Amino acid sequence: MTIERNGLKDTAWGLVAVTGATGNQGGTTARRLLAAGRPVRALVRDRAAPGAVALAEAGAELAVADLDDPASLGPALAGAGALFAVPPVAYGPTGIDEELEFGRGRALADAAAAAGVRQVVFTGVAPTTGAAFAAPGKRRIEQYLRERIGQVTVLRPVRFMTNYLGLAGIGFDGFRDGVNRHLFLPDEPLQMIALEDIAEFAALAFEQPERFAGRTLELAGDAPTPVEAVAAIAAATGRALRYEQIGHEEAAALHPGLAEVRRQWAEGHRWRVDIEALRVVHPGLRSLGDWLAEGGAAALRARFDATGDSAAPGPAS
Repeated sequence: MTIERNGLKDTAWGLVAVTGATGNQGGTTARRLLAAGRPVRALVRDRAAPGAVALAEAGAELAVADLDDPASLGPALAGAGALFAVPPVAYGPTGIDEELEFGRGRALADAAAAAGVRQVVFTGVAPTTGAAFAAPGKRRIEQYLRERIGQVTVLRPVRFMTNYLGLAGIGFDGFRDGVNRHLFLPDEPLQMIALEDIAEFAALAFEQPERFAGRTLELAGDAPTPVEAVAAIAAATGRALRYEQIGHEEAAALHPGLAEVRRQWAEGHRWRVDIEALRVVHPGLRSLGDWLAEGGAAALRARFDATGDSAAPGPAS
């Protein structure tokens, strides 16, 4: 793609490098940009990984890079005018390793600045009114990017709707034997966002850098209660499903940080994204029902079948 700016044809500006391209946010954003005709370079650790192969087949250029190997980042970013940055969460023996997470983000920012990248869309985590989702490592990366790159847009999404498909290694979420278990109060609204809408906001920022540069957008698309959400999933998949809140002691046994999140949620700390204001910017913002109709329900049914989930079929809908 060649984009004209100030009467000059600028090919480099059109190329977007994407980190986390074989993951959820990066992969969805890469495909959204490719669908719009934007050239994409996916930064991957393994060209032969299924996700990398799929992106190449969709039209992405692949570049091998690793955030833990700063020397690999410069060549991977060379010639890119823009960057979608999804630094992976870094875990240590006691939980999230803030210093490692920030170190990876700093290396990426330095490499982007050295390569002449002019625009970055960075995706982090939306804060609650308490400290449970403060994400200090990501906040430090946000600030460092603003110091190093001319045009930075920060996206802060809440919980992903795809979390209902299950998250590896956390001991809850998803469905097991027809039950979705989590920390959240069953009858209090829970904000959530479709990955496709994160990609839509990223695409808007890349298409209109002057409009979105310097802005921080907290992202959510719907706010059903956990009970309402599971009921909607049950109706869409034809399964008998229910929600169950994890107790404090179990949360503490899984990880002390989870018990703290549960406590703060019980005290009323929440994500408080202005969904209607976002809908003005992006009128197609998806509800949970939209996500289910657009493929979420089919993915859930496939997951139930693949895992042998014992939830009995519900009434025909």
